[in-house]
Amino acid sequence: MYASTLKLDQLITEVSDISWDFHKGLNPQITGIALDSREVKAGNIFVALPGSKKDGHSFIGDAIQKGAAAVVGSKSLQDLPVPYIKVKDSRLALAQLASAFYGHPGRRMVVIGVTGTDGKTTTTNLIFKILQSAGIQAGMVSTVNAVIGDEEIDTGFHVTTPEAPIVQQLMARMVAKGITHVVLETTSHGLDQKRVAECGFNLAVLTNITHEHLDYHGTYENYLNSKAQLIREVGRADDKPFGSTRMAIINKDDISYPYLQKILDEKSLSEVGRIAYSCKTTGDYYLANLVSSSQGISFTIHHNNESWKINSPLLGAYNAANILAAFSACVGGLGIDPQKAVCGIASLASVPGRAEKIDLGQDFTAMVDFAHTPNALKVSLENCRQLTKGQVISIFGSAGLRDKAKRHLMAEVSVELADITILTAEDPRTEQLTDILAEMSGAAQEKGGRLGENLFCIPDRGDAIQKGVDLAKPGDLVISCGKGHEQSMCFGTIEYPWDDRTAMRAAVSKKMGVAGPQMPYLPTRLSDNANNG
Repeated sequence: MYASTLKLDQLITEVSDISWDFHKGLNPQITGIALDSREVKAGNIFVALPGSKKDGHSFIGDAIQKGAAAVVGSKSLQDLPVPYIKVKDSRLALAQLASAFYGHPGRRMVVIGVTGTDGKTTTTNLIFKILQSAGIQAGMVSTVNAVIGDEEIDTGFHVTTPEAPIVQQLMARMVAKGITHVVLETTSHGLDQKRVAECGFNLAVLTNITHEHLDYHGTYENYLNSKAQLIREVGRADDKPFGSTRMAIINKDDISYPYLQKILDEKSLSEVGRIAYSCKTTGDYYLANLVSSSQGISFTIHHNNESWKINSPLLGAYNAANILAAFSACVGGLGIDPQKAVCGIASLASVPGRAEKIDLGQDFTAMVDFAHTPNALKVSLENCRQLTKGQVISIFGSAGLRDKAKRHLMAEVSVELADITILTAEDPRTEQLTDILAEMSGAAQEKGGRLGENLFCIPDRGDAIQKGVDLAKPGDLVISCGKGHEQSMCFGTIEYPWDDRTAMRAAVSKKMGVAGPQMPYLPTRLSDNANNG
Protein backbone atom coordinates (compact mmCIF):
# COMPACT_ATOMS: atom_id res chain seq x y z
CA MET A 1 0.00 0.00 0.00
CA TYR A 2 1.92 3.09 1.17
CA ALA A 3 4.19 4.02 4.06
CA SER A 4 2.30 5.31 7.11
CA THR A 5 5.09 7.83 7.67
CA LEU A 6 7.91 9.34 5.61
CA LYS A 7 10.93 11.41 6.51
CA LEU A 8 10.56 15.04 5.48
CA ASP A 9 13.54 14.93 3.13
CA GLN A 10 12.05 11.87 1.38
CA LEU A 11 8.73 13.66 0.90
CA ILE A 12 9.90 17.02 -0.37
CA THR A 13 12.11 15.54 -3.08
CA GLU A 14 8.84 15.16 -5.01
CA VAL A 15 8.02 18.87 -4.82
CA SER A 16 9.06 21.21 -7.64
CA ASP A 17 10.39 24.75 -7.29
CA ILE A 18 11.31 24.75 -3.60
CA SER A 19 13.71 26.11 -1.07
CA TRP A 20 13.78 24.99 2.53
CA ASP A 21 15.13 25.48 5.99
CA PHE A 22 15.66 22.28 7.95
CA HIS A 23 15.89 24.34 11.12
CA LYS A 24 19.01 23.19 12.88
CA GLY A 25 19.11 19.89 11.04
CA LEU A 26 15.58 18.75 11.94
CA ASN A 27 14.26 16.07 9.60
CA PRO A 28 11.03 14.89 11.24
CA GLN A 29 8.92 11.86 10.45
CA ILE A 30 5.78 13.03 8.62
CA THR A 31 2.56 11.27 9.64
CA GLY A 32 0.09 12.98 7.31
CA ILE A 33 -0.81 16.11 5.33
CA ALA A 34 -3.14 18.87 6.52
CA LEU A 35 -4.41 22.02 4.84
CA ASP A 36 -6.76 23.11 7.65
CA SER A 37 -5.01 24.11 10.87
CA ARG A 38 -8.01 22.86 12.87
CA GLU A 39 -7.42 19.34 11.56
CA VAL A 40 -3.66 19.17 12.17
CA LYS A 41 -2.44 16.12 14.10
CA ALA A 42 0.96 15.57 15.67
CA GLY A 43 3.60 14.91 13.01
CA ASN A 44 1.55 16.35 10.10
CA ILE A 45 3.01 18.61 7.47
CA PHE A 46 0.83 21.72 7.20
CA VAL A 47 0.36 23.26 3.76
CA ALA A 48 -0.62 26.94 3.88
CA LEU A 49 -2.89 27.70 0.93
CA PRO A 50 -3.73 31.21 -0.27
CA GLY A 51 -7.46 31.97 -0.47
CA SER A 52 -9.83 34.70 -1.56
CA LYS A 53 -11.12 35.15 2.00
CA LYS A 54 -8.56 33.52 4.30
CA ASP A 55 -4.84 32.99 3.84
CA GLY A 56 -3.48 29.73 5.24
CA HIS A 57 -0.23 31.49 6.16
CA SER A 58 -2.17 33.28 8.93
CA PHE A 59 -2.78 29.93 10.63
CA ILE A 60 0.75 28.56 10.62
CA GLY A 61 1.15 29.37 14.32
CA ASP A 62 -2.04 27.45 15.15
CA ALA A 63 -0.88 24.49 13.10
CA ILE A 64 2.49 24.35 14.87
CA GLN A 65 0.77 24.63 18.24
CA LYS A 66 -1.34 21.59 17.31
CA GLY A 67 1.73 19.54 16.50
CA ALA A 68 2.65 20.26 12.87
CA ALA A 69 6.17 18.90 12.30
CA ALA A 70 6.84 20.98 9.18
CA VAL A 71 5.18 23.74 7.16
CA VAL A 72 4.87 24.41 3.43
CA GLY A 73 4.02 27.88 2.14
CA SER A 74 4.60 30.34 -0.68
CA LYS A 75 5.75 33.32 1.43
CA SER A 76 9.23 34.07 2.75
CA LEU A 77 9.15 33.23 6.46
CA GLN A 78 11.90 32.87 9.02
CA ASP A 79 12.43 31.78 12.60
CA LEU A 80 9.76 29.09 12.67
CA PRO A 81 10.37 26.37 15.29
CA VAL A 82 9.87 23.67 12.62
CA PRO A 83 11.28 23.17 9.11
CA TYR A 84 9.72 25.51 6.56
CA ILE A 85 9.55 24.66 2.86
CA LYS A 86 8.97 27.60 0.54
CA VAL A 87 7.33 26.79 -2.80
CA LYS A 88 6.21 28.76 -5.81
CA ASP A 89 2.74 27.17 -5.91
CA SER A 90 1.28 25.84 -2.64
CA ARG A 91 -1.58 24.03 -4.36
CA LEU A 92 0.69 22.20 -6.76
CA ALA A 93 2.97 21.34 -3.83
CA LEU A 94 -0.02 19.94 -1.93
CA ALA A 95 -0.87 17.63 -4.85
CA GLN A 96 2.76 16.53 -5.21
CA LEU A 97 3.13 15.88 -1.48
CA ALA A 98 -0.15 13.94 -1.35
CA SER A 99 0.80 11.78 -4.33
CA ALA A 100 4.23 11.01 -2.82
CA PHE A 101 2.88 10.34 0.68
CA TYR A 102 0.36 7.83 -0.64
CA GLY A 103 2.84 6.06 -2.90
CA HIS A 104 1.90 7.63 -6.26
CA PRO A 105 -1.24 5.53 -6.81
CA GLY A 106 -2.00 7.21 -10.16
CA ARG A 107 1.15 5.65 -11.60
CA ARG A 108 -0.17 2.18 -10.83
CA MET A 109 -3.65 2.46 -12.38
CA VAL A 110 -5.35 3.47 -15.61
CA VAL A 111 -6.91 6.82 -14.69
CA ILE A 112 -9.92 8.20 -16.59
CA GLY A 113 -10.94 11.79 -15.89
CA VAL A 114 -14.41 13.11 -16.74
CA THR A 115 -15.25 16.81 -16.81
CA GLY A 116 -17.82 19.17 -18.33
CA THR A 117 -20.65 21.44 -17.25
CA ASP A 118 -23.40 18.83 -17.45
CA GLY A 119 -23.41 15.05 -17.52
CA LYS A 120 -20.16 14.46 -15.58
CA THR A 121 -21.64 12.22 -12.90
CA THR A 122 -23.76 10.16 -15.31
CA THR A 123 -20.83 9.69 -17.71
CA THR A 124 -18.55 8.71 -14.82
CA ASN A 125 -21.05 6.08 -13.68
CA LEU A 126 -21.48 4.77 -17.23
CA ILE A 127 -17.74 4.31 -17.70
CA PHE A 128 -17.55 2.57 -14.33
CA LYS A 129 -20.33 0.16 -15.33
CA ILE A 130 -18.67 -0.58 -18.67
CA LEU A 131 -15.38 -1.36 -16.94
CA GLN A 132 -17.16 -3.72 -14.57
CA SER A 133 -18.99 -5.39 -17.46
CA ALA A 134 -15.62 -5.99 -19.13
CA GLY A 135 -14.38 -7.81 -16.02
CA ILE A 136 -12.01 -5.01 -15.02
CA GLN A 137 -11.37 -4.25 -11.35
CA ALA A 138 -12.54 -0.64 -11.29
CA GLY A 139 -12.99 2.16 -8.77
CA MET A 140 -14.83 5.45 -9.03
CA VAL A 141 -14.78 8.89 -7.41
CA SER A 142 -17.76 11.09 -8.30
CA THR A 143 -19.38 14.12 -6.72
CA VAL A 144 -22.00 11.72 -5.31
CA ASN A 145 -19.78 8.98 -3.89
CA ALA A 146 -16.60 6.96 -4.13
CA VAL A 147 -16.70 3.23 -4.86
CA ILE A 148 -13.79 1.03 -3.77
CA GLY A 149 -14.57 -2.63 -4.31
CA ASP A 150 -17.68 -3.40 -2.25
CA GLU A 151 -17.30 -0.18 -0.24
CA GLU A 152 -19.29 2.96 -1.06
CA ILE A 153 -18.17 6.24 0.52
CA ASP A 154 -20.16 9.47 0.74
CA THR A 155 -17.98 12.28 -0.66
CA GLY A 156 -19.69 15.09 1.22
CA PHE A 157 -22.54 17.58 1.45
CA HIS A 158 -21.96 20.28 -1.14
CA VAL A 159 -19.71 18.47 -3.43
CA THR A 160 -16.97 19.25 -5.83
CA THR A 161 -13.75 17.35 -6.46
CA PRO A 162 -12.21 16.51 -3.06
CA GLU A 163 -8.90 18.10 -2.06
CA ALA A 164 -5.72 16.39 -3.28
CA PRO A 165 -4.92 14.43 -0.08
CA ILE A 166 -8.39 12.84 -0.10
CA VAL A 167 -8.21 12.02 -3.83
CA GLN A 168 -4.78 10.42 -3.44
CA GLN A 169 -5.81 8.52 -0.30
CA LEU A 170 -8.86 7.09 -2.06
CA MET A 171 -6.73 6.05 -5.02
CA ALA A 172 -4.16 4.43 -2.71
CA ARG A 173 -6.92 2.41 -1.07
CA MET A 174 -7.98 1.26 -4.54
CA VAL A 175 -4.46 0.13 -5.39
CA ALA A 176 -4.33 -1.82 -2.12
CA LYS A 177 -7.52 -3.66 -3.14
CA GLY A 178 -6.16 -4.66 -6.53
CA ILE A 179 -8.12 -2.09 -8.54
CA THR A 180 -6.50 -1.40 -11.91
CA HIS A 181 -8.76 1.32 -13.36
CA VAL A 182 -10.29 4.39 -11.73
CA VAL A 183 -12.80 6.93 -13.04
CA LEU A 184 -12.48 10.41 -11.51
CA GLU A 185 -15.18 13.04 -11.96
CA THR A 186 -13.29 16.34 -12.09
CA THR A 187 -14.84 19.78 -11.64
CA SER A 188 -13.51 23.08 -12.96
CA HIS A 189 -12.68 24.14 -9.40
CA GLY A 190 -10.83 20.87 -8.84
CA LEU A 191 -8.81 21.36 -12.01
CA ASP A 192 -8.10 25.05 -11.43
CA GLN A 193 -7.04 24.42 -7.83
CA LYS A 194 -4.82 21.47 -8.83
CA ARG A 195 -6.72 18.98 -6.66
CA VAL A 196 -6.25 16.34 -9.36
CA ALA A 197 -2.74 17.28 -10.41
CA GLU A 198 -0.42 14.27 -10.11
CA CYS A 199 -3.26 11.80 -10.70
CA GLY A 200 -1.63 10.55 -13.89
CA PHE A 201 -4.63 10.73 -16.23
CA ASN A 202 -4.66 8.42 -19.23
CA LEU A 203 -7.96 9.62 -20.65
CA ALA A 204 -9.73 12.97 -20.55
CA VAL A 205 -13.46 12.79 -21.28
CA LEU A 206 -15.25 16.10 -21.83
CA THR A 207 -19.05 16.30 -21.99
CA ASN A 208 -19.91 19.96 -22.69
CA ILE A 209 -18.78 23.40 -21.53
CA THR A 210 -21.65 25.86 -21.17
CA HIS A 211 -22.56 28.85 -18.95
CA GLU A 212 -21.59 28.04 -15.36
CA HIS A 213 -19.27 29.08 -12.49
CA LEU A 214 -18.48 32.49 -13.99
CA ASP A 215 -18.63 33.85 -10.42
CA TYR A 216 -15.39 31.95 -9.85
CA HIS A 217 -13.73 31.92 -13.28
CA GLY A 218 -14.76 35.44 -14.31
CA THR A 219 -15.14 34.73 -18.03
CA TYR A 220 -16.25 31.86 -20.20
CA GLU A 221 -12.75 31.76 -21.69
CA ASN A 222 -11.24 31.18 -18.23
CA TYR A 223 -13.82 28.49 -17.58
CA LEU A 224 -12.94 26.82 -20.89
CA ASN A 225 -9.27 26.92 -20.02
CA SER A 226 -9.83 25.30 -16.63
CA LYS A 227 -11.71 22.41 -18.26
CA ALA A 228 -8.99 22.05 -20.89
CA GLN A 229 -6.52 21.57 -18.05
CA LEU A 230 -7.68 17.94 -17.89
CA ILE A 231 -6.31 17.38 -21.39
CA ARG A 232 -3.01 18.98 -20.37
CA GLU A 233 -2.87 16.63 -17.35
CA VAL A 234 -3.08 13.72 -19.79
CA GLY A 235 -0.19 15.21 -21.76
CA ARG A 236 2.09 15.51 -18.75
CA ALA A 237 1.31 12.16 -17.09
CA ASP A 238 4.28 9.88 -16.41
CA ASP A 239 4.75 6.70 -18.41
CA LYS A 240 3.34 3.64 -16.65
CA PRO A 241 4.80 0.13 -16.55
CA PHE A 242 1.71 -1.37 -18.16
CA GLY A 243 1.46 1.15 -21.00
CA SER A 244 0.59 4.78 -21.37
CA THR A 245 -2.57 5.35 -23.39
CA ARG A 246 -3.10 9.10 -23.78
CA MET A 247 -6.42 10.13 -25.26
CA ALA A 248 -8.92 13.02 -25.20
CA ILE A 249 -12.61 12.26 -25.82
CA ILE A 250 -14.38 15.45 -26.95
CA ASN A 251 -17.92 16.45 -27.93
CA LYS A 252 -18.08 17.52 -31.58
CA ASP A 253 -21.54 19.05 -31.05
CA ASP A 254 -20.47 21.44 -28.27
CA ILE A 255 -19.40 25.07 -28.65
CA SER A 256 -16.13 24.15 -26.92
CA TYR A 257 -15.07 21.82 -29.77
CA PRO A 258 -13.01 24.32 -31.87
CA TYR A 259 -11.18 25.53 -28.75
CA LEU A 260 -10.36 21.99 -27.58
CA GLN A 261 -9.14 21.10 -31.08
CA LYS A 262 -6.68 24.01 -30.89
CA ILE A 263 -5.51 22.84 -27.46
CA LEU A 264 -4.89 19.35 -28.82
CA ASP A 265 -2.89 20.81 -31.71
CA GLU A 266 -0.32 22.23 -29.25
CA LYS A 267 3.13 20.73 -29.67
CA SER A 268 3.29 19.65 -26.01
CA LEU A 269 0.20 17.47 -26.56
CA SER A 270 1.40 15.73 -29.71
CA GLU A 271 1.26 12.33 -28.00
CA VAL A 272 -2.37 12.80 -26.93
CA GLY A 273 -4.80 11.19 -29.37
CA ARG A 274 -8.35 12.44 -29.86
CA ILE A 275 -11.76 10.93 -30.42
CA ALA A 276 -14.68 13.14 -31.40
CA TYR A 277 -18.20 11.91 -30.71
CA SER A 278 -21.45 13.39 -32.02
CA CYS A 279 -25.20 13.05 -31.60
CA LYS A 280 -25.97 15.46 -34.44
CA THR A 281 -23.50 14.76 -37.23
CA THR A 282 -20.78 12.28 -38.11
CA GLY A 283 -17.77 11.79 -35.89
CA ASP A 284 -15.39 9.06 -34.84
CA TYR A 285 -18.37 7.68 -32.95
CA TYR A 286 -21.87 8.96 -33.75
CA LEU A 287 -25.44 7.88 -33.29
CA ALA A 288 -28.63 7.44 -35.28
CA ASN A 289 -32.26 6.47 -34.74
CA LEU A 290 -32.59 7.90 -31.25
CA VAL A 291 -35.86 6.99 -29.50
CA SER A 292 -36.75 8.32 -26.05
CA SER A 293 -39.66 7.08 -23.92
CA SER A 294 -40.73 6.67 -20.31
CA GLN A 295 -38.87 3.33 -20.36
CA GLY A 296 -35.50 4.80 -21.36
CA ILE A 297 -33.66 5.49 -24.60
CA SER A 298 -32.44 3.46 -27.56
CA PHE A 299 -30.24 4.28 -30.54
CA THR A 300 -27.47 2.93 -32.74
CA ILE A 301 -23.79 3.87 -32.38
CA HIS A 302 -21.76 3.96 -35.60
CA HIS A 303 -17.99 3.80 -35.98
CA ASN A 304 -16.32 3.27 -39.36
CA ASN A 305 -18.26 0.38 -40.85
CA GLU A 306 -19.48 -1.06 -37.55
CA SER A 307 -22.61 -0.36 -35.51
CA TRP A 308 -24.03 -1.35 -32.13
CA LYS A 309 -27.58 -1.15 -30.79
CA ILE A 310 -27.86 0.63 -27.43
CA ASN A 311 -30.74 0.15 -25.00
CA SER A 312 -30.54 2.14 -21.78
CA PRO A 313 -33.03 2.54 -18.93
CA LEU A 314 -31.76 6.09 -18.36
CA LEU A 315 -34.46 8.68 -18.94
CA GLY A 316 -34.02 11.60 -21.32
CA ALA A 317 -32.70 11.95 -24.85
CA TYR A 318 -29.86 14.12 -23.49
CA ASN A 319 -28.36 11.00 -21.89
CA ALA A 320 -27.51 9.74 -25.37
CA ALA A 321 -24.54 12.14 -25.41
CA ASN A 322 -23.34 10.84 -22.02
CA ILE A 323 -23.63 7.24 -23.22
CA LEU A 324 -21.80 8.07 -26.44
CA ALA A 325 -18.98 9.75 -24.49
CA ALA A 326 -18.61 6.71 -22.21
CA PHE A 327 -18.73 4.24 -25.13
CA SER A 328 -16.12 6.25 -27.09
CA ALA A 329 -13.82 6.40 -24.07
CA CYS A 330 -14.03 2.71 -23.25
CA VAL A 331 -14.13 1.20 -26.74
CA GLY A 332 -12.09 3.76 -28.66
CA GLY A 333 -9.80 4.86 -25.84
CA LEU A 334 -9.28 1.65 -23.86
CA GLY A 335 -10.02 -1.02 -26.47
CA ILE A 336 -12.84 -2.66 -24.51
CA ASP A 337 -15.03 -5.14 -26.38
CA PRO A 338 -18.00 -3.13 -27.76
CA GLN A 339 -20.51 -5.79 -26.69
CA LYS A 340 -19.21 -5.57 -23.12
CA ALA A 341 -19.75 -1.82 -23.34
CA VAL A 342 -23.32 -2.34 -24.59
CA CYS A 343 -24.03 -4.60 -21.59
CA GLY A 344 -22.43 -2.15 -19.14
CA ILE A 345 -24.57 0.71 -20.45
CA ALA A 346 -27.74 -1.36 -20.10
CA SER A 347 -26.86 -2.19 -16.49
CA LEU A 348 -27.00 1.42 -15.24
CA ALA A 349 -30.65 1.90 -14.27
CA SER A 350 -30.30 5.37 -12.74
CA VAL A 351 -27.95 7.85 -11.12
CA PRO A 352 -28.93 9.37 -7.76
CA GLY A 353 -30.63 12.70 -8.19
CA ARG A 354 -30.51 12.61 -12.00
CA ALA A 355 -34.03 12.44 -13.49
CA GLU A 356 -34.86 10.27 -10.49
CA LYS A 357 -38.52 9.27 -10.24
CA ILE A 358 -40.35 9.38 -6.91
CA ASP A 359 -43.16 6.85 -7.26
CA LEU A 360 -45.61 6.25 -4.42
CA GLY A 361 -48.36 5.07 -6.73
CA GLN A 362 -49.66 8.58 -7.45
CA ASP A 363 -51.50 9.42 -10.70
CA PHE A 364 -48.88 11.96 -11.79
CA THR A 365 -45.11 11.79 -12.28
CA ALA A 366 -42.77 13.26 -9.66
CA MET A 367 -39.06 13.66 -10.36
CA VAL A 368 -35.90 15.10 -8.85
CA ASP A 369 -33.02 16.31 -11.01
CA PHE A 370 -29.68 18.00 -10.42
CA ALA A 371 -30.13 20.46 -13.30
CA HIS A 372 -28.68 23.74 -11.99
CA THR A 373 -27.45 25.46 -15.14
CA PRO A 374 -29.47 27.07 -17.96
CA ASN A 375 -28.52 24.34 -20.42
CA ALA A 376 -29.15 21.51 -17.96
CA LEU A 377 -32.55 22.94 -17.03
CA LYS A 378 -33.42 23.30 -20.72
CA VAL A 379 -32.63 19.68 -21.58
CA SER A 380 -34.31 18.44 -18.39
CA LEU A 381 -37.56 20.25 -19.18
CA GLU A 382 -37.42 19.16 -22.82
CA ASN A 383 -37.17 15.61 -21.52
CA CYS A 384 -40.17 16.21 -19.27
CA ARG A 385 -42.16 17.30 -22.30
CA GLN A 386 -41.44 13.95 -23.94
CA LEU A 387 -42.49 12.03 -20.84
CA THR A 388 -45.96 13.52 -20.35
CA LYS A 389 -48.94 14.84 -22.28
CA GLY A 390 -50.04 16.76 -19.21
CA GLN A 391 -48.66 19.88 -17.54
CA VAL A 392 -44.99 20.23 -16.64
CA ILE A 393 -44.52 21.90 -13.25
CA SER A 394 -40.97 23.13 -12.68
CA ILE A 395 -39.54 23.93 -9.21
CA PHE A 396 -36.05 25.40 -8.82
CA GLY A 397 -33.92 28.27 -7.51
CA SER A 398 -30.47 29.73 -8.03
CA ALA A 399 -27.62 29.66 -5.56
CA GLY A 400 -26.39 32.71 -3.70
CA LEU A 401 -22.80 33.94 -4.11
CA ARG A 402 -22.59 32.10 -7.40
CA ASP A 403 -22.92 33.04 -11.06
CA LYS A 404 -25.73 35.65 -11.01
CA ALA A 405 -26.06 35.84 -14.79
CA LYS A 406 -27.66 32.41 -14.93
CA ARG A 407 -30.60 33.43 -12.74
CA HIS A 408 -32.55 35.20 -15.41
CA LEU A 409 -31.52 32.62 -18.04
CA MET A 410 -32.95 29.76 -15.99
CA ALA A 411 -36.16 31.67 -15.23
CA GLU A 412 -36.64 32.38 -18.93
CA VAL A 413 -36.03 28.73 -19.86
CA SER A 414 -38.63 27.52 -17.39
CA VAL A 415 -41.34 29.96 -18.48
CA GLU A 416 -40.71 28.94 -22.07
CA LEU A 417 -40.73 25.16 -21.53
CA ALA A 418 -42.81 24.50 -18.39
CA ASP A 419 -46.52 25.17 -17.88
CA ILE A 420 -46.02 26.27 -14.28
CA THR A 421 -42.83 27.70 -12.77
CA ILE A 422 -42.26 27.77 -9.00
CA LEU A 423 -39.20 29.74 -7.88
CA THR A 424 -37.72 28.88 -4.51
CA ALA A 425 -34.58 28.64 -2.39
CA GLU A 426 -31.38 26.93 -3.51
CA ASP A 427 -28.49 27.62 -1.12
CA PRO A 428 -28.94 31.39 -0.77
CA ARG A 429 -25.90 31.54 1.53
CA THR A 430 -25.35 35.11 2.75
CA GLU A 431 -27.40 36.70 -0.05
CA GLN A 432 -30.96 37.79 0.61
CA LEU A 433 -33.27 35.10 -0.72
CA THR A 434 -35.92 37.72 -1.49
CA ASP A 435 -33.46 39.53 -3.78
CA ILE A 436 -32.57 36.32 -5.65
CA LEU A 437 -36.23 35.46 -6.15
CA ALA A 438 -37.01 39.02 -7.26
CA GLU A 439 -34.30 38.80 -9.95
CA MET A 440 -35.63 35.50 -11.23
CA SER A 441 -39.27 36.52 -11.01
CA GLY A 442 -38.60 39.72 -12.98
CA ALA A 443 -36.94 37.75 -15.78
CA ALA A 444 -39.76 35.20 -15.77
CA GLN A 445 -42.43 37.90 -16.01
CA GLU A 446 -40.65 39.54 -18.92
CA LYS A 447 -40.95 36.18 -20.70
CA GLY A 448 -44.68 35.90 -20.03
CA GLY A 449 -44.82 34.57 -16.48
CA ARG A 450 -47.95 35.69 -14.58
CA LEU A 451 -47.69 35.71 -10.79
CA GLY A 452 -50.32 33.56 -9.14
CA GLU A 453 -51.22 31.86 -12.44
CA ASN A 454 -48.25 30.14 -14.11
CA LEU A 455 -45.57 31.68 -11.88
CA PHE A 456 -45.12 31.40 -8.10
CA CYS A 457 -42.39 32.62 -5.73
CA ILE A 458 -42.29 30.49 -2.59
CA PRO A 459 -39.17 31.03 -0.43
CA ASP A 460 -39.36 27.76 1.52
CA ARG A 461 -38.29 24.88 -0.71
CA GLY A 462 -40.45 22.36 1.12
CA ASP A 463 -43.49 24.58 0.69
CA ALA A 464 -42.60 25.08 -2.97
CA ILE A 465 -42.41 21.33 -3.62
CA GLN A 466 -45.70 20.83 -1.78
CA LYS A 467 -47.30 23.56 -3.93
CA GLY A 468 -46.10 21.87 -7.12
CA VAL A 469 -47.41 18.49 -6.00
CA ASP A 470 -50.75 19.97 -4.90
CA LEU A 471 -51.17 21.64 -8.32
CA ALA A 472 -50.48 18.40 -10.18
CA LYS A 473 -53.43 16.76 -11.91
CA PRO A 474 -53.57 13.18 -13.23
CA GLY A 475 -50.99 12.78 -15.99
CA ASP A 476 -48.97 15.87 -15.04
CA LEU A 477 -45.24 15.89 -14.27
CA VAL A 478 -43.67 17.72 -11.31
CA ILE A 479 -39.90 18.14 -11.26
CA SER A 480 -37.70 19.70 -8.60
CA CYS A 481 -34.36 20.81 -10.04
CA GLY A 482 -31.04 22.03 -8.72
CA LYS A 483 -30.34 19.90 -5.64
CA GLY A 484 -30.47 16.33 -6.92
CA HIS A 485 -28.43 14.06 -4.67
CA GLU A 486 -27.17 16.81 -2.35
CA GLN A 487 -27.81 16.38 1.34
CA SER A 488 -27.83 19.92 2.69
CA MET A 489 -28.82 23.50 1.92
CA CYS A 490 -26.90 26.57 3.02
CA PHE A 491 -28.55 29.59 4.63
CA GLY A 492 -26.08 32.18 5.85
CA THR A 493 -23.12 30.04 6.81
CA ILE A 494 -25.14 27.12 8.21
CA GLU A 495 -25.76 23.88 6.33
CA TYR A 496 -29.23 22.54 7.07
CA PRO A 497 -29.94 18.85 6.35
CA TRP A 498 -31.92 18.68 3.13
CA ASP A 499 -32.76 16.02 0.52
CA ASP A 500 -35.05 16.90 -2.40
CA ARG A 501 -36.02 13.25 -2.75
CA THR A 502 -37.22 13.08 0.85
CA ALA A 503 -39.05 16.38 0.39
CA MET A 504 -40.79 15.11 -2.75
CA ARG A 505 -41.83 11.88 -0.98
CA ALA A 506 -43.17 13.92 1.93
CA ALA A 507 -45.18 16.15 -0.41
CA VAL A 508 -46.61 13.28 -2.46
CA SER A 509 -47.54 11.20 0.59
CA LYS A 510 -49.29 14.20 2.16
CA LYS A 511 -51.34 14.79 -0.98
CA MET A 512 -52.26 11.11 -1.15
CA GLY A 513 -53.06 10.93 2.56
CA VAL A 514 -50.69 8.04 3.14
CA ALA A 515 -47.79 7.50 5.55
CA GLY A 516 -44.56 9.09 4.46
CA PRO A 517 -41.52 11.01 5.68
CA GLN A 518 -41.75 14.41 7.33
CA MET A 519 -40.92 17.42 5.21
CA PRO A 520 -37.35 18.44 6.13
CA TYR A 521 -37.09 21.73 8.02
CA LEU A 522 -35.52 24.88 6.62
CA PRO A 523 -35.30 28.29 8.34
CA THR A 524 -37.67 29.69 5.70
CA ARG A 525 -40.54 27.55 6.98
CA LEU A 526 -43.35 29.81 8.18
CA SER A 527 -45.97 27.22 8.97
CA ASP A 528 -46.90 23.68 8.18
CA ASN A 529 -49.36 24.86 5.59
CA ALA A 530 -47.63 27.83 4.02
CA ASN A 531 -47.72 26.77 0.41
CA ASN A 532 -49.47 29.67 -1.24
CA GLY A 533 -47.91 31.73 -3.98
